[in-house]
Amino acid sequence: MVDYIVVGGGSAGCVTASRLSEDPGVSVVLIEQGPRDWNPYIHMPVTYYKTAKGNLLSRYTLAPVKQQGNITPTMVQGRVLGGGSSVNAMVYIRGCPQDYDGWVAAGADGWSYREVLPFFKRAEDNERFSNEAHGTGGPLGVSDQRYTHPLTKAWLKACQEAGLPFNPDFNSGSQAGCGLYQLTTRDGRRSSAAVAYLHPAEKRRNLTVKTSQQVTRIVIEKGRAVGVEYVEGGRKVVLRAEREVILCSGAIGSPRLLLLSGIGPAEHLRSVGVPVAHDLKGVGRNLQDHMDMYMIYQLKGADSYDKYKKLHWQLWAGLEYALFRTGPVTSNVCEGGLFWWGHKSDPLPDLQYHFLPGAGVEAGVGDVPGGNGCTLNICQTRPRSRGTITLRSADPADQPVIDPNYLAEPYDMDCLIEGVKVAQEIMAKPAIKAFIAREHLPGRPLSTRADYEAFVRKEAQGAIHPCGACRMGTDDMAVVDPQLRVHGIDGLRVADTSIMPNLISGNTNAPAIMIGERVADFIRGNRAAQEAA
Repeated sequence: MVDYIVVGGGSAGCVTASRLSEDPGVSVVLIEQGPRDWNPYIHMPVTYYKTAKGNLLSRYTLAPVKQQGNITPTMVQGRVLGGGSSVNAMVYIRGCPQDYDGWVAAGADGWSYREVLPFFKRAEDNERFSNEAHGTGGPLGVSDQRYTHPLTKAWLKACQEAGLPFNPDFNSGSQAGCGLYQLTTRDGRRSSAAVAYLHPAEKRRNLTVKTSQQVTRIVIEKGRAVGVEYVEGGRKVVLRAEREVILCSGAIGSPRLLLLSGIGPAEHLRSVGVPVAHDLKGVGRNLQDHMDMYMIYQLKGADSYDKYKKLHWQLWAGLEYALFRTGPVTSNVCEGGLFWWGHKSDPLPDLQYHFLPGAGVEAGVGDVPGGNGCTLNICQTRPRSRGTITLRSADPADQPVIDPNYLAEPYDMDCLIEGVKVAQEIMAKPAIKAFIAREHLPGRPLSTRADYEAFVRKEAQGAIHPCGACRMGTDDMAVVDPQLRVHGIDGLRVADTSIMPNLISGNTNAPAIMIGERVADFIRGNRAAQEAA
């Protein structure tokens, strides 16, 4: 028996286990279904795309997307120590203050921007900023880009030629404008939650990390979570928790594990043969994900990272990295950023752009003619469409049914259409146009509303930022309370992006780390209060 069991070694789980184990008077076990983060492609920033080709991701086939001709795309989630922070593009974005104030309006008391900011700052060791918005000395390395491709700089000039202001810090509290992303890197290497938080903590005797072991259910006795059942060496093992079980299995894994444990809508659980432990109607509802799409351009010359497909250029870049820890290997490729308006009547930008000086970076996109290109990603940051996560059966080996319900709301379609138009305007400006031979995707004129809508329906995809299916709040459809305790079950919390009432305006890794910081703070505070009593 241990004091705390943390289920899932992703961004939030690594933080939670590390922070809880700072108390030498408690014992902590973290259980991760994936392997340790030994793969070298994890740690060199430019090779993150190679992590998508092996066993470091869980792959889920989505339910047919009705608004996109019933296609069944794949959603991936990190399946390795560090989770998404070990395989993502390392873009450090928190969202805007109004996102968190909106959480409070949705019932998440105590989660306003003013109240979460200290936890972002506690986590952060920022290379450049030290001010009201940023922290230094925290575990998480946050750095400027060590290498920025000249084509990215040309794109930023094009944005400004289009009348879009330069923004030196997307995390200052004001997102609007173009600029360079800061990255979760340190000294030219990825700063994942595993590297920043967990590995330094593993020297503590009170922390045990188990990898390649799948938790199949939470053990519930008399309305309390008392442990977990997991598979070790082909057999089921039960590990008991004296104090709490903290579920950090991610936006898909956490609601799925609650359902497999009998916590969720009773009617659905009975329909798939899961004994009902607690009827909690909101589990698996309120699923959200950003949608993004990409436009690809053929370049006139070797003016992008595509030239590094040739061996002699790879060797040169590798030598520069090995000797000086600089150069293209330190790039996350997604270098340039922009936040702007899709709905001009909205008070805040609702589009996010990533400029990539290379083509074929996106899965399923072939090389451009000539082999040299660039990519502009367009992401809607505050979608209104909502989906669900349900069980296919009571068998933990079966995939869940994930229905993202993309583009169900016309608002989302309107935003992405405007996003394409803004992208076209930028790419037509002299600073970037000088490098472009032709538009490769869409590759055909878009003139009417029908043209743009058809392009969006064909090319839009999930941005792999799911959240919300264990929503935080106090109403009947909320799954956890504002201290992340599961309603109706003692000794059980959920702490990952699944608890978000609404998506934040940007990449979700930084908020997941903040959530890990907060849940550890809640737990330690509760324990201190109990001991004082």
